[in-house]
Amino acid sequence: MLSVVKSGGTYGINGYVVDVEVNISQGLPQFTVVGLPDTAVKESRERVRSAIENIGYKFPVKKITVNLAPADVLKIGTLYDLPISVGILASSGIINENDLKDTAFIGELALNGDLRGVKGVLPIAIKLKEAGFKRFIVPLENEEEAAIVNGLDVYGFSNLKEIVMFLNGDLEKQPKKVDVDEVLECNLDHIGDFAEVKGQYTVKKALEIAAAGFHNLLMIGSPGSGKTMLARRFLSILPPLTFQEAIEVTKIHSIAGVLKDNIVRCRPFRAPHHTISDIALIGGGSFPKPGEVSLAHNGVLFLDELPEFKKSTLEVLRQPLEDKVVSISRASGKIEFPANFQLIAAANPCPCGYKLDPKKECRCTPAEIKRYLGKISGPLLDRIDLAVTVLPVAPEELANKPEGEPSAKIRDRVLKAVEIQRNRFKNENIKFNSQMTPTHIEEYGNITKEAKDVMLNATKRFNLTARSFHKVLKVARTIADLENSEKVLPKHVFEAINYKVNENLF
Repeated sequence: MLSVVKSGGTYGINGYVVDVEVNISQGLPQFTVVGLPDTAVKESRERVRSAIENIGYKFPVKKITVNLAPADVLKIGTLYDLPISVGILASSGIINENDLKDTAFIGELALNGDLRGVKGVLPIAIKLKEAGFKRFIVPLENEEEAAIVNGLDVYGFSNLKEIVMFLNGDLEKQPKKVDVDEVLECNLDHIGDFAEVKGQYTVKKALEIAAAGFHNLLMIGSPGSGKTMLARRFLSILPPLTFQEAIEVTKIHSIAGVLKDNIVRCRPFRAPHHTISDIALIGGGSFPKPGEVSLAHNGVLFLDELPEFKKSTLEVLRQPLEDKVVSISRASGKIEFPANFQLIAAANPCPCGYKLDPKKECRCTPAEIKRYLGKISGPLLDRIDLAVTVLPVAPEELANKPEGEPSAKIRDRVLKAVEIQRNRFKNENIKFNSQMTPTHIEEYGNITKEAKDVMLNATKRFNLTARSFHKVLKVARTIADLENSEKVLPKHVFEAINYKVNENLF
């Protein structure tokens, strides 16, 4: 007897529908799984057999053939244990196949029939809804993650026996409901507050501009001057994730298997160590997985001690910084992972770290400094919108200065600037000033003639590239938005140039 059970899989960060075809026929006892299964899928035979027997049903001693269609796409993971077991039970007459209509299943089985959570549930749930499915049966551990998708009835179970009883009408269960507004509440209490940072007004202003326009920023200064402290508080002034952004980030984290909650509530903050490999940063592998740049999608990628990273590792950032996507090509096809992240980087000005320190003498030779900063290539620097020097705070300032401006106040200004940008770009496929193309700058920049003249003179004087020219104008537009100025004035361009052309850096 043949039965077909619907399931799903993932390719990149997107889901697709999988038909699990189970045929039981007369012949020598045999259990075969075909349809490009990986090792984990092949091993499902033993898990399925034990699970069915341990919940009290007799496993058919016949020839069993399982086909996972489409058969030309590699099936990875343990999520097919549940649909295979349901297919065998349906082919054996234990479950009525008519009860399987418009229903999809995924889940890993323990040997005693218990269900364990799997990766990639959210993108599969989204695809199932698009394909017109009504019910989605998952492990209890994945229930809330899948229930985020409206219009799909999600049922979470802890055991295969419960699913059989539910499908046969012997167990009543209501679909899981999720309050989206409650789910997206982000608690930033652990982040820290800018009020704790004394002094550093120029750096805090640069971070405010970066947060308002989603600009990349590089801080350079002596050890202990506060670069890392400032960067880690950056999340406290960023605008909250929209529901669509949260879904995008959650899909990536679900695929990568690093999803700690049912949905990503706060903007990601990824801070990889400088010993990270190229593949771990950019993504890839035999079975391509998202790297740190994709895990930071719609959030922040913080690279501390930037010159300590391998030069080859830093160079792989150039393409995703520009295209906002990572393309990984393999013989089996091409996979794309979103990588619309905000780069916040910190660096010492020299190997000893004290080149810019007003009180400590630098011990490095010019050749050592050149070699140290040489890892940060010109093309990479060209993709950074803001560069700012971080000087040590004087001891008397640390002891006597009152607390700085709290994050809540800075965030209010950022949110107002973000709202201005959303209204400006409501008919475009962008949200922030940093995402503007030259055409957008011409149409929405609203740059005065005097500001354009200032920009032209600065381009000639500092020999700016075309990319840097446009980045300065984008930053100037963000500065104007923070001041609620409709037009970009010369003072806004002067300030943007000051952040881009830092004589201590370049």
